[in-house]
Amino acid sequence: MKPLQVSADTAVKLAESLGVPLEHLMHMPQHILMQKIAELAKQETSKPSAPEGEQE
Repeated sequence: MKPLQVSADTAVKLAESLGVPLEHLMHMPQHILMQKIAELAKQETSKPSAPEGEQE
């Protein structure tokens, strides 16, 4: 299996967001990575966002 075709910056951000080591992320099967990204997106959309006037 070849490593994912993503930039270094994207890989680092994804690894941090998903809470997995960078080495695991780069060799993760694409369908599993897409599932984890979908779960992350679902969590982000379910979080209540701060009103626009209160952002820091």
